[in-house]
Amino acid sequence: MKNLKLLVCLLLFPLSLWAWDFGLVLDQTAGYGGIGSSGDFDYSGNLIPHISGLIGDNGDFYVSAGIEMVYREDLTFTPELLRTELTFDFGNVMLKAGRMHHSDPLGFIANGLFDGARVSLYSEVGTFSVGAWYTGLLYKSRINIAMTPEEMVSYYAPVDFGDFANTYFAPKRLLSTLAWEHFSLGGVAHTQLALLGQFGLSGEDKLHSQYLAGKIAIPVNPLSFSLGACLELIEDGSKDMETAFAAEAGIAFVPPTSLKNRVSLLGRYSSGGTDNGQVVAFLPLTTQSQGEIIKAKLSGISMISLDYIARLHSTFAAGITSSYFMRNDLATYMAYPVFGAKSDGHLLGNEFFLRFLYSPVSDVQLNLGGGVFLPSMGDAAPKAEKAWRIEFNAIISLY
Repeated sequence: MKNLKLLVCLLLFPLSLWAWDFGLVLDQTAGYGGIGSSGDFDYSGNLIPHISGLIGDNGDFYVSAGIEMVYREDLTFTPELLRTELTFDFGNVMLKAGRMHHSDPLGFIANGLFDGARVSLYSEVGTFSVGAWYTGLLYKSRINIAMTPEEMVSYYAPVDFGDFANTYFAPKRLLSTLAWEHFSLGGVAHTQLALLGQFGLSGEDKLHSQYLAGKIAIPVNPLSFSLGACLELIEDGSKDMETAFAAEAGIAFVPPTSLKNRVSLLGRYSSGGTDNGQVVAFLPLTTQSQGEIIKAKLSGISMISLDYIARLHSTFAAGITSSYFMRNDLATYMAYPVFGAKSDGHLLGNEFFLRFLYSPVSDVQLNLGGGVFLPSMGDAAPKAEKAWRIEFNAIISLY
């Protein structure tokens, strides 16, 4: 018995040197919406416990997991390992490994949780980083990879715990990046460059793609400007190498008034297919929805978005966004409001979305939003019925 007690003490002694932090986050969203006059109710709730702490003098860890409850036509429960990483800081070198968040400079190529490692080197000429990640152990609904028709079908298929391995996980792909980030003009201008490559690891998957992406943001009070672009090379095994392109430009204005408010304009473009086959539809690794209602993938579409937000009180803010969507070709984007029908129109329509944000204390965030998408403001499907949605989200942090 004494030997057992000694062994337990020896095992727990290193842990007692760490500073531990426990937390619990409850994230709930209830919504109601549809197309035309009919609507459906949906609900999603995430219970996310997390533990964090220090490791020695230069390391720390963070572990979080969750269980998601979703109700649409029926009720489902899905477990998930979320951000779980080790970080070691050696001054001008940082090592991070585990399940971590990663984003490209533009935020719409590869953005989300990934399993892997990244090494960052800090220098006077900027921060250099290299990383590699694997996607095949992630929950498919979290990472949202749909680069091929088969992956899109797999994404929408429900999780079957009787066939867990084939219905839960994301497609097997490898992502590698080489990136540089720098602040200049006294730390004001922000420049990012990255070379990314993704490679399909499934037996029959020959789709690979590489991305050269860059973005620069320069604030000139009371304005700020940003400009970014991406050149993509695509190899799918059966064709010659193809080229795609995406870009964005933004401007924001913060009026010098007592009321804290901001007006911003953002434009995004992604190439679509052409008859000569030299330029094809832009194909990101992860799908980042470009609208609140239409949920368009940035592939073969352009978007112009005007946003206004104002902080009316220290605990309350409100904003409205108007986003106009266009097709850059007639074959890539065939979802709502076109729904696969033959159409010679490029203008999809306009989305309006209004939101209210209330945070009475730092541990509670309440969001109410609602909007409508109007195909009648375009020529692709002007007679299609409008889509609409209202939703309420509550995030509560418990310690």
